[in-house]
Amino acid sequence: MQALIEHRLPVAGHTTRALEVEGGGPGIVLLHGWGDSADTWRPLLAELGARDRRAIAVDLPGFGAATRLHPGALLPQLDVFAAELVQTWAGGRPVVVAGNSLGGCIALRLAERGELPLAGVIPVAPAGLEPPGWFDAIELDPIVRKLLATPIPVPLALLRGRTAFPHPRDGQRAAVDAFGPGDATRAAVAGLLEPGRRLLPELCSAPFDLAGIACPVLLVWGTRDRAIPRRSARIVLDRLPTTHVELIEGAGNCPQVDSTLRLLELLLPFPA
Repeated sequence: MQALIEHRLPVAGHTTRALEVEGGGPGIVLLHGWGDSADTWRPLLAELGARDRRAIAVDLPGFGAATRLHPGALLPQLDVFAAELVQTWAGGRPVVVAGNSLGGCIALRLAERGELPLAGVIPVAPAGLEPPGWFDAIELDPIVRKLLATPIPVPLALLRGRTAFPHPRDGQRAAVDAFGPGDATRAAVAGLLEPGRRLLPELCSAPFDLAGIACPVLLVWGTRDRAIPRRSARIVLDRLPTTHVELIEGAGNCPQVDSTLRLLELLLPFPA
């Protein structure tokens, strides 16, 4: 069983926080979604460590403990960051990139780049396939609006729980807790929403060249994901018929925390 190692890591002009387990390969790179951090992958990393599988999760620029995004378009910045992470961490060996929501969008965009050492990608409810209505729902959420109006810090897990699960249900308490401790001030809430507003036009502008993907793709969706509808999988299947799709029964938008073992079962043998 491998211990989880937390450390700082320079990547593409940014400094980020990495959660890593050592072991065999192919290695697995884990990319979180909007409003999340590497902490969302802790349950899955624990299972991978128990199976001596090499993996790393990082805070994407603009989120968690990573440095801020620069002015200008955001997706190209995230592409550069993720590509350098893959190239440097892979050590010349093929790796699997799994990403949730925004991270799934980045994983698909990485798959278009034939020069990267990718064994395959696993987008989990990837953003960008359809116009994203989930962000408007979050901004209009009464609790988020109240957080923006109060100067009193509130538990950060509550805020991240609202962003990850706009329509929470029983059983997602552990998922909210997985986002980690800390308090959110009004400035922190506004700082979390700001990159989301900047990303919206980019996610609405057909950010993929799916026909250019040559590596294996496994799309994963939770059947109770109300943030990004699973009908979006049809867009990928129509343009990339070799894609495999797996549904996780009862899972929401973050199967890595509310259906960890099922996602692990899909991830470990991939690509077959």
